[in-house]
Amino acid sequence: MAVLPIRIMGDPVLHSPAAPVGEITDEIRTLVADMFETMDLAPGVGLAAPQVGVPLRLFTYSYVDDDDNPWRGVIINPVLWMAPLEPGSPDPDEESEGCLSFPGERFPLRRSDRVRVTGTDLDGRDVVIEVDGWRARIMQHEFDHLDGVLYIDRLSDSEWKTVQKIARKRGWGRPGASWVPGVDDLEG
Repeated sequence: MAVLPIRIMGDPVLHSPAAPVGEITDEIRTLVADMFETMDLAPGVGLAAPQVGVPLRLFTYSYVDDDDNPWRGVIINPVLWMAPLEPGSPDPDEESEGCLSFPGERFPLRRSDRVRVTGTDLDGRDVVIEVDGWRARIMQHEFDHLDGVLYIDRLSDSEWKTVQKIARKRGWGRPGASWVPGVDDLEG
């Protein structure tokens, strides 16, 4: 297994829809193992293939809730259904999220509280995931990556301006920007 460089906002692979995965090969299995290692070291709760420069429709996820219930897996060629969004502004304390492709920052974003995701696992078996709360947020966030959307693309205008200032200051927003968990220090 290997730790993979994570692409940062501005890299074209993050801003384009990913292609469906065809056959599940040993190369795909190795990619998924490397994605788990990278996600865990980052640390993150999800990682989509485009974030490591591979424009394919798959993502890994890993989350432990307040009751220490682990939830971990991979979903290939996912399809997402969401419950309607509740009206109102996001609560900064309860609805802020971050992204390994815009590391070190968190912004509030309203997401659907319930989702259903279907797809396949590494053995080609059908997967159906029905979740709510933070698990639903993770599914939506990672699914967005497969459509070329970063969570920062969904922010309000004022927050988007803040994102642009941060990106300029850190030299992000250009092709080829990346970081390697466990190697690169992204503090300031």
